[in-house]
Amino acid sequence: MNNGGTPKYFLVEASVLPEIFFKVVKAKEILQTGEAATVAEAANAVGISRSAYYKYKDSVSQFQDFERGRIITFHITLKDKMGVLSTVLAAFANTGANILTINQSIPINGTAIVTISAETSSMNISSEELMGNLQSTIGVKKVEVIAG
Repeated sequence: MNNGGTPKYFLVEASVLPEIFFKVVKAKEILQTGEAATVAEAANAVGISRSAYYKYKDSVSQFQDFERGRIITFHITLKDKMGVLSTVLAAFANTGANILTINQSIPINGTAIVTISAETSSMNISSEELMGNLQSTIGVKKVEVIAG
């Protein structure tokens, strides 16, 4: 962070960076995947001190983390008929979207509410096209984006 308090970012080719940055990124990965339970374990596993980890942890990330697509949450009203949810999930799979969460309510009066959150960086169509595809799916009453 610069003295003004507002972060300033640079895109730098990895080969010119100090090794500590790579070790901090690896330690963060080890913590996220659960391979290490504590910062001390993760830092020890990659050969850095805890203080080095804490010094850089908020400032160093792989570029792909910034490139990721949005996470979009869809609120979908379905008819309570066999196969409708399966067809909706197939529509997501066919686009390359990565489904992160699925929550379905108990059907009431022949209708079930499903909330699906998906990461969109690998989609081969736009989110608007996906919404159109979902809306035209037999058994889907309504599709809304509630976040993303």
